[in-house]
Amino acid sequence: MRNGNANLHEQPERNVMIYELRIYQCIPGKLPALLKRFETKTIDIWKKHGIRPTGFWTVLVGDGNNDLHYMLAWESLAEREQKWTTFQADPEWHKARDESEKDGLLIANIKSSFLRPTAFSAIR
Repeated sequence: MRNGNANLHEQPERNVMIYELRIYQCIPGKLPALLKRFETKTIDIWKKHGIRPTGFWTVLVGDGNNDLHYMLAWESLAEREQKWTTFQADPEWHKARDESEKDGLLIANIKSSFLRPTAFSAIR
């Protein structure tokens, strides 16, 4: 401690969420169908399983105009494993996915990264 103030790097990490950044690279022309699935089905199924989305983005300028970027907040990797596994096994999710893909797959590739906020991040 200096001058009665703790250094940010010395403070214990408390209540720091883990954020999962997922990027779905859609098959050309399929992004609208994927967005519709999220808006009308996926988010409601996630709510049932306690999955917390923090935001969704599409590319306005730059590479990836067929991509959906989104973030999920997790208390731990163990929480993520438990809730994601339960979601993936949900028959309601399988039905929604299958219905949305009746005319073909929507997603060509999925990228996933787990991020930890820095001590100076506005989002913790």
